[in-house]
Amino acid sequence: MNTKQAIVNRRSVKHYDPEHQMTDAEITELMEHVILSPTAFNLQHWRFIHVVDKEKREQIKQASWGQSQVADASALFVVCADLNAWEKDPQRYWRNAPKEVQDFMLPSIEGYYTNHHQGMRDECFRSASLASMTLMLMAKEMGYDSCPMDGFDFDKVARLIDLPHDHIIVMMITVGKKIQDARPRAGQLALSEVLFTDSF
Repeated sequence: MNTKQAIVNRRSVKHYDPEHQMTDAEITELMEHVILSPTAFNLQHWRFIHVVDKEKREQIKQASWGQSQVADASALFVVCADLNAWEKDPQRYWRNAPKEVQDFMLPSIEGYYTNHHQGMRDECFRSASLASMTLMLMAKEMGYDSCPMDGFDFDKVARLIDLPHDHIIVMMITVGKKIQDARPRAGQLALSEVLFTDSF
């Protein structure tokens, strides 16, 4: 499937075959592509919890107001982000870059993020969201459907996955084999309503 097809055909599927399982190799292939997503300062803020344990999946389902996709999908990912990734051994993000690039980037990272708490949070959401879209498009390429979710109790899920204090949950994503098509698109806005040239 080419990129255009994946974009057009990707839909938010909520009903999955509970008997289908993804192999470890498929999960690895999926996520090896996800982590190629772009990210601010190459910080790779994203952290992904692949929830396999059936009891934990059921608990997360209850924290998601009983949405069956949480338990029935072949895979459930809780997409998180590390708010303090910028100060955790930052040279590793640029270890393969020329020294002159490292000498510029490392002070730039420190200068941008120090005492810039809103910037930390904003960049985490941007980076994790870019990775989430990559995850869903790659899943489609692999013959799977997916659904991004924010319909859950974030605090309860955070406790269930032992979320570190300096991390945030951005969304959850289910991946699997659909047993029911997504509903027709509800109402796309006209391009003229959302695309402008030079200014509003």
